[in-house]
Amino acid sequence: MIEEVRFPSVVGPDLAGVIDLPEGEIRGWGLFAHGFTLGKGSPAASRVSKQLAREGIGMLRFDNLGIGDSEGDWGDGSFTVKVQDTVRAAAFMAERGTPVDLLVGHSWGGAAAIAAAHEIVDLRALATIAAPVDPSHVERQYDSVLDRVLSDGAHEWFVGGRTLVLKRAFVEDVRRAHLRDRIGEVDLPLLVAHSPTDSTVDISNAAEIFQEARHPRSFISLEGADHLLTARGQAQRAAHIISAWADQYLDEPRAH
Repeated sequence: MIEEVRFPSVVGPDLAGVIDLPEGEIRGWGLFAHGFTLGKGSPAASRVSKQLAREGIGMLRFDNLGIGDSEGDWGDGSFTVKVQDTVRAAAFMAERGTPVDLLVGHSWGGAAAIAAAHEIVDLRALATIAAPVDPSHVERQYDSVLDRVLSDGAHEWFVGGRTLVLKRAFVEDVRRAHLRDRIGEVDLPLLVAHSPTDSTVDISNAAEIFQEARHPRSFISLEGADHLLTARGQAQRAAHIISAWADQYLDEPRAH
């Protein structure tokens, strides 16, 4: 069972989301932040969220600005906007009476989740999957057009079967995002999940995040998984692990 929702981005346009409603006893509610140019329908976002919902944790997954069913221009976004829209999505969940207990972020969304976590009221637990320790890691994806973007202010970039417009402000915002400073500020239980065979974001990123994080912190190796969690059963396995790990925190009383 799903519920389709819409809420405004911090920059104005409506963002499209889907809430995978929890089955059986409701253990809690969560929010999923997807990867760089992915979306709510990507394997990691949809399969992890659906599995968590099967295990009693309802999950909101949404398309960021200009992605999928969301309105707006992707090029008007940035790492800062992604972080703020993650916070806004959590506020939307609180407004509907289902405040977010668990925040899960995949890839670039994992970096955004770390940056957003301390701004989400009453959040109980944070999990990252294949997250880079530095948001500017994504530059290698658009390095072929980077010089044109910086010189001209914007340039078309073909990625994932579609053309996006990459803007200088986007690039500069990503370069200013110093995530390492934020990791140690996260005063929440943290689970870092990463595959040792991830060829997109090396597992050394997980080691750095884990090292910078406070306790309680946990690491799980997603051996056999690719970066996008497309291999059969890998996203569901990640969700099982997150669900079991988060269980002890979902029963804790809220601060407010």
